[in-house]
Amino acid sequence: MTNTTYDSDVAFIQALAELLRENDLTEVQVKRDYGEDDSLNVRVSRMHPVPAAPVYAPAPSPPGNAAPVDAPAGLVEDPAAHPGAVTSPMVGTVYMQGEPEAPAFIRVGQQVSEGDTLLIVEAMKTMNHIPAPRSGTVRRILVEDGAPVEYGAPLVILE
Repeated sequence: MTNTTYDSDVAFIQALAELLRENDLTEVQVKRDYGEDDSLNVRVSRMHPVPAAPVYAPAPSPPGNAAPVDAPAGLVEDPAAHPGAVTSPMVGTVYMQGEPEAPAFIRVGQQVSEGDTLLIVEAMKTMNHIPAPRSGTVRRILVEDGAPVEYGAPLVILE
């Protein structure tokens, strides 16, 4: 490979990195074919700083109920480990209602049926309705409207 090709490849990779920044992308992959046995395959990616998911303390136990023996005092439980956690099936942005002035799909204490829309996760300009995997009561909402979410992040606790 000549030095000129190397310089143009570096400029090309720098242009891809700039494209990531300008369009708020996380990854781009391109293959350039120079000839039958000569090509350049480039993948440029970056990590977005993701704000820490809020951690909520568990609801207080009703009087007369002791805390579990294996839960040290003051320890906040991991919402993702809760058996009723509904997690995000994709990376995207959370929307709590179908349109800006509409009421939220859910609220804490609300009964939902299997298949009811809990919220929307927008990914690549597609609005993905996240259904309740089972009937139950919304105990906690772990995300805020307009917040970014990662794959597998807990969204809601259903009991």
